[in-house]
Amino acid sequence: MALPMSYEPEPDPVPPPAEPGAIRACLSNQMCYEFDREWDFVIEQAKRTHSLTDIEEMLLKWRHIAYAELKDPGSHYRLMAKAEQILATGKAPEGSISGEEMLARIRARFDS
Repeated sequence: MALPMSYEPEPDPVPPPAEPGAIRACLSNQMCYEFDREWDFVIEQAKRTHSLTDIEEMLLKWRHIAYAELKDPGSHYRLMAKAEQILATGKAPEGSISGEEMLARIRARFDS
């Protein structure tokens, strides 16, 4: 089937700025709720410590989560479910590779 002449492929998503509104715009309603709970906690902590470090770290973490959700919606919850399964059973899911194998693959990638 031929594509319409005006067809342009969707551009790859880009990470949102490390700003609360931009991050929230990339999240599902449930994830926004989790973001807001953590945001409120970190803001209160910053008031007590007079430091923005925790806020910056939280925004960086959520920026990565938001970007992952833009690229593959639901990826964060799938990752969390897999981690919960590993913690509950003490075993990696079928088809997983060991940490040693993962490191070997990373090293091989850098060496090539």
